[in-house]
Amino acid sequence: TLCLAILALGDATGYEITKLVAEGSFSFFSEASYGSIYPALTKLLDEGLINCREESQSNRPDKKVYSLTDAGRSALAGALAKSPKPDKNRSEFLAALLFAEAVAPERIEDLIDERRHHHAGKIAQLSDLYKSEDTDAGRFVLAYGLAIQKAAHAFLENKENLRALLKGK
Repeated sequence: TLCLAILALGDATGYEITKLVAEGSFSFFSEASYGSIYPALTKLLDEGLINCREESQSNRPDKKVYSLTDAGRSALAGALAKSPKPDKNRSEFLAALLFAEAVAPERIEDLIDERRHHHAGKIAQLSDLYKSEDTDAGRFVLAYGLAIQKAAHAFLENKENLRALLKGK
């Protein structure tokens, strides 16, 4: 569905799709890896949901450019008509903090500081994407992501939360 949605925005190479999913604006709601995009494109091609054309490049191998078919548009519309599953919130960070009593207080503070910096980086990245976004839907999604990142950052900034975690150490 993610590949279909990206191709609904316009033709793209596998590399371009992978970049969007791994590092671009789609990375905030997908965990698709480099190793899963190309098999998905092959499956979509086999199912007739996308087309592929080869474009020659000088001094490089031909590149494959994918585009959505009418069947692909219908499949995307059908997938988007269904209610999405609840978000999955898996966190190695929270798993580590669950066992805080087994970790030195200094290490816990380092973990929280690292995560605060991580959220600050995501906030900056989303803010930059938001500034250049020109669709209402894109701005809504980016604003939602910003709200989540800012809430997590603020929670970790609150010294009372750290004190509560370290209470009894």
